[in-house]
Amino acid sequence: MTEHTDSGFERGTDGPKVIVAGVDGSESSLRAAAYAAGLARRQNALLALVYVQPVVPAGAALGAPVADTTGEIAEGLVAEIRASAERLKGIYEVRWEFHTFRGDPYAGLVSAAQELMADAVVVGASEQAGHRIVGSVAIRLVKAGRWPVTVVP
Repeated sequence: MTEHTDSGFERGTDGPKVIVAGVDGSESSLRAAAYAAGLARRQNALLALVYVQPVVPAGAALGAPVADTTGEIAEGLVAEIRASAERLKGIYEVRWEFHTFRGDPYAGLVSAAQELMADAVVVGASEQAGHRIVGSVAIRLVKAGRWPVTVVP
């Protein structure tokens, strides 16, 4: 009999079936994606790579096409990830998808993990000094306590 708790975690399964990895182009997020790919391969899980497009308040961009810029970042990430996946073909196969969500990184990853019914979330450690004081996306995800969270340095 499988134990089911209020947190939504299911004990006694054969491992995660969907692993969400947050990517934003930073070195730590790309290491997190590579780590998550290894987990997905070993667990035969789907790797869902998620880029959260920042939402900029109207007028804050002073006329700069911010949506185009974040769209270009997403396209660049997809191209980079596709190239990496192609290089690994034949060595090992990983089922993966790329998703974009809008919002701040924490809210976007929470939405992604809920919508994709994630079993685990993998993120890179914050590379911003201020996050050590205020709290990074990773810390907020851990405190939410809804999924196992792996933070890759």
